[in-house]
Amino acid sequence: MIEELTTALPVISAERFVLRPVRPSDAGLMAMYTGDRRLAEGTRTIPHPLPPGATEAYITRALSGTRKEDVWVLDGSAHGLAEVLGVVSLTRMERDQSEVKYWVAPAFWNTGFASEAVAAVVAANPHGARTLFAEVFQDNTGSARVLTNTGFDYLGDAEAYSVARGATAPTWTYLRKMG
Repeated sequence: MIEELTTALPVISAERFVLRPVRPSDAGLMAMYTGDRRLAEGTRTIPHPLPPGATEAYITRALSGTRKEDVWVLDGSAHGLAEVLGVVSLTRMERDQSEVKYWVAPAFWNTGFASEAVAAVVAANPHGARTLFAEVFQDNTGSARVLTNTGFDYLGDAEAYSVARGATAPTWTYLRKMG
């Protein structure tokens, strides 16, 4: 028997945008942004080139009652910004732990949006996690700064496979104790 998730994701307020659940109408902007090689190579799972239908499949999984990952869109439309600036997500792990993942569209890099989004998710702690984890590729120092700016501590080095790179690359792992 598959257990259905019964709780809707909360809308989380940040200073310059809200974090809201992803919706099907986000597919066009998300596909445009994630189709950028630089963004894809900063992630484990976004392929490059982006296959047709990949974004729609991602959104369908994110909206599923049996989803593994809770996904929020950074929506700046109420503040005169783009409706989709990026994405932040949480994946439940064992023992009251969650993993944070995020990306911001290249047009909005170095604006503080990623730090603001991660800080908002940390403050809201919608999973009630005791510990949050995150991982970045070592050649992505901007993402490492996002984590240290939001209270994450360096845990250690590892390696992870990136679909877009078609290779394993060195990573830094971070954690943040909550409460």
